[in-house]
Amino acid sequence: MQKRVKFDFEFYFTNGGSLKGEDFRLDIDGDTISDQELIDYVIADLRLLMVGQTRILNKEIITEAHKRKPINNKGGQRNQLVDLSHTIEAGLVTYKGLPAPIVCDYLSRENSRQFYELGTEFQIGKIEMVTNTGTYVDCPFHRFPDGKDLSEVSLDAFSDLDGIIIRVPYTDTLAITKAHLQNYELRNRAVLIHTDWSEFWNTETYYENHPFLTADAALYLRDCGVKLVGIDSHNIDDTTGKSRPVHTTLLGADILIVEHLCNLALVPDTGFTFSAIPPKFKGVGTFPVRAMAKIY
Repeated sequence: MQKRVKFDFEFYFTNGGSLKGEDFRLDIDGDTISDQELIDYVIADLRLLMVGQTRILNKEIITEAHKRKPINNKGGQRNQLVDLSHTIEAGLVTYKGLPAPIVCDYLSRENSRQFYELGTEFQIGKIEMVTNTGTYVDCPFHRFPDGKDLSEVSLDAFSDLDGIIIRVPYTDTLAITKAHLQNYELRNRAVLIHTDWSEFWNTETYYENHPFLTADAALYLRDCGVKLVGIDSHNIDDTTGKSRPVHTTLLGADILIVEHLCNLALVPDTGFTFSAIPPKFKGVGTFPVRAMAKIY
């Protein structure tokens, strides 16, 4: 059954004046929608500026044929966001041989009560970890001592990159070669390799005999002028040996690498932008990111 929402609204502007509507109807994808999602959608749809206090009144979900594309995303935004990052938690092993993160209280809520009035409390967390934890980005300093570190890579290299997904299931092959990457528009794009290996995340299977790019694949991507390469696997290189030609080729050309992606099956092959933004650390070449695809 197709659902629509009927509602009244009152918007007040910070520079004076107001806008009110009665008996508005919008198509929705699902059985309900929050007041905040409606507020965000109306503001975006009407391109309103300087909106202050808002109210949704008399909201009712009705069954009625859709008139246009329904609201099917969170927060009323026009673009759907897909989280491509694994969750980091205490004890998580990302790479065998590297220590798991320690996540604990530096100041607990209970201990904070001595500093504040009754009913007021805070938590301050403490994290100890190696930078290769969870879903993370590699920049040139990770491989080369004179390469750019996280503080030196421009923000536009991490965010809103035109994306493309190339799907090479691990059940077909573990070695992704140049042949798998041909006949795609790659220049100036974030190229994400979807292997489905992320289904083994946080299991013993994940760490060995994983999908990887070959040396010729890395050279091809470099020569095609890509901006970033990501993979939903344990490593973008073959870790059975001691050489790392993919890291060497890509980072040597200032092409960023993102490893340990997930949820790529939820993203179309094209028609999205990719972001993976780390903190601005000096002297650090790798750090966890909240990677995401914005589908438009």
